[in-house]
Amino acid sequence: MLQKGQQFPDFKLENQDGTTISKQDLAGKKAILYFYPRDNTPTCTTEACDFRDNIEAFNDLDVQVFGISGDSKKKHQNFKAKHDLNFDLLVDDDFELSKATGVYQLKKSFGKESMGIVRTTFVIDEKGEIIDVIEKVKVKTQIEELKSILG
Repeated sequence: MLQKGQQFPDFKLENQDGTTISKQDLAGKKAILYFYPRDNTPTCTTEACDFRDNIEAFNDLDVQVFGISGDSKKKHQNFKAKHDLNFDLLVDDDFELSKATGVYQLKKSFGKESMGIVRTTFVIDEKGEIIDVIEKVKVKTQIEELKSILG
């Protein structure tokens, strides 16, 4: 897993509308890149809606927010529309960025093991360096934790 002080990897991912977003597009602004397992699941929906409801606070801090999962553009479009999300969802359907950041791991759920995205949030600075990493994200307290990190 990437750690504080490291460079976030270069990437090019499509958002829900098919627009390519790259690490270079983030230059000059801080960004929150939160990785989540799947659209329209209870915890992932709560997390996305928390970001939606607090987007003004991040805008005021000049911080961009992006959700990233392995879901398709179509699933992201539906998720964004259904919950009126006001930030982009990026498609990592080959899990290339998830693997590069170390969030694609063996997970256990209901006694079954499978590979997938472990809920993790990266905060990066204007030059692409990782300011902080929230592993084992607690959705209920994440927004306050991020506001504290960002000052």
